[in-house]
Amino acid sequence: MIASLSIVLGLIFLSLLTLFLGVKIVPQGTKYVVQRLGKYHVTLSPGLNLIIPYVDSVAYKVTTKDIVLDIPSQEVITRDNAVIIANAVAYINILNPEKAVYGVENYIIAIQNLVQTSLRSIVGEMALDDALSSRDQIKTKLKGSISDDISDWGITLKTVEIQDIKPSATMQDAMEEQAAAERQRRATVTRAEGEKEAAILEADGRLEASKRDAKAKVVLAEASKEAIERITGAIQDKELPVMYLLGERYVDSMQNMATSQNAKTIVIPADLPAAVRGILNQGKA
Repeated sequence: MIASLSIVLGLIFLSLLTLFLGVKIVPQGTKYVVQRLGKYHVTLSPGLNLIIPYVDSVAYKVTTKDIVLDIPSQEVITRDNAVIIANAVAYINILNPEKAVYGVENYIIAIQNLVQTSLRSIVGEMALDDALSSRDQIKTKLKGSISDDISDWGITLKTVEIQDIKPSATMQDAMEEQAAAERQRRATVTRAEGEKEAAILEADGRLEASKRDAKAKVVLAEASKEAIERITGAIQDKELPVMYLLGERYVDSMQNMATSQNAKTIVIPADLPAAVRGILNQGKA
């Protein structure tokens, strides 16, 4: 009786195991790669699937959802020998699971290395300034260079984004020093140009003032000449008007000297008319 019960229990367990091995429920967003006696047989789609127990086996479970691959940061040397740090992120989708698992040992590591290699090659052909300001261009070239390669593995590249690209710490220090030197140079040039403009304006001012002073002297000289000519024409050979004018000027001069703070003694000629006659005689001679 016990032996019969053990056999029945064994058959039940074997039946359940066979049923478990033969019925496969594939969840949405996943595909199963089935091997038959060690060789690829079929790819199971989401839902209820039946396979031959003990002959067929699920070798790989592959997701069909988009996979986000983080590309590690790496040092890249540009065309002008500058060192920059760059990393990226790639979005892939597996279209043919059997190609992905049988075409390459590890498609995740393979794609990461492929993106890193292509990124070094693309940035290496660019100058530092272009590499830092041309993310879209790098993205386009990067996507085009690896799409064909991974398509052989049944994988499509949805997009690839440059996550970060920046100069190395040493390059940043050098760029900051260069920027500071450039700012100092511009400040020096601006200051020199300002001083130059100020000097030019000052010189122009002095020149204009000199021209105006010269014109004023000419005008005064012309006025003095005209006044002398008029006085000479009015006086002619008459002595009295001349004596009167000279005496008036003389008295004014003496008064000015008397009101001066430095004046100590005022000397007035005793014979003013004789002095005037002497002046007139010298003028006639």
